[in-house]
Amino acid sequence: MDNKKIKVDVANKEGQLGFVFTRGGLREGAGRKGIGVTKKVSLTLTEELWNNLEKQCADDEVSRSELIRKMIEAYYSN
Repeated sequence: MDNKKIKVDVANKEGQLGFVFTRGGLREGAGRKGIGVTKKVSLTLTEELWNNLEKQCADDEVSRSELIRKMIEAYYSN
């Protein structure tokens, strides 16, 4: 394994941090592309529904956000 030093640097977009090696730097447009607009929401569910949601996430090996996004997309595609 190569022991390159890693540092945290600030990207051009405000609030985004990135890891860079000693050579090169952050590149505009590099990395995973976004799929839409991110908005924070608060969701109140019963303990049973949260447990069901968490189990489904584990079974499907997806994040909570991805599972909820798929549910919303399925609802609006009908």
